[in-house]
Amino acid sequence: MAAELFFIYDSHCPWSYATTPLVNAVNQSLPEVSLNLWHCAYFSDADGENTITKQQILQVKELSSVSFSPDYMAKLSLGKDSTLCANLMTWAVGKTPELALQLLNALQAAHFSAGNALSEQAEIEDIIEAFKLSVPAKVFNKTKLTTDAAAQVHEISALQEIIGTQAIPALLLAIDDNLILLNHNFYLQEPSAIIDAIKLELNNHG
Repeated sequence: MAAELFFIYDSHCPWSYATTPLVNAVNQSLPEVSLNLWHCAYFSDADGENTITKQQILQVKELSSVSFSPDYMAKLSLGKDSTLCANLMTWAVGKTPELALQLLNALQAAHFSAGNALSEQAEIEDIIEAFKLSVPAKVFNKTKLTTDAAAQVHEISALQEIIGTQAIPALLLAIDDNLILLNHNFYLQEPSAIIDAIKLELNNHG
């Protein structure tokens, strides 16, 4: 039986930030479940909605276990741009998959806890250095998705059609040929609870 967890997210999305602890819990407790981190680059569309409201943050705080720093809140009205992070995370998943989840956690900590915009190369260099990554120059294009990142966004769109929702974040459990959309909202305040939910699905399809 092959089992995979797909995490469709955006590094700059507060709800994705709140859902990452669930992914961390699965990665730690269920190593047999392969992890697929798919950055959807929601905040890379210049024509899209790239701002976040205080009301949204209050909802996330109320329903999850994550917190947001004063530095982040002070910059809330500024537009978000996740292009650089989408490029970096897509590259990392392909080249250093064993570090990808740690890298995502570091990026989210820098953004939501330290108030770092993560939209310029200089703003991610410390993280790249900490992980000792040899990142190609194309990843640092802050205005355009790399070919790989754009291809992944296309794959995400196709998957969203299958599951019938474009909402992010999304946690999709694939067991052999079966696809199960997990309701992450049930587990935001207790990330470890998602382990039992996935084990139940594994038993049902085993």
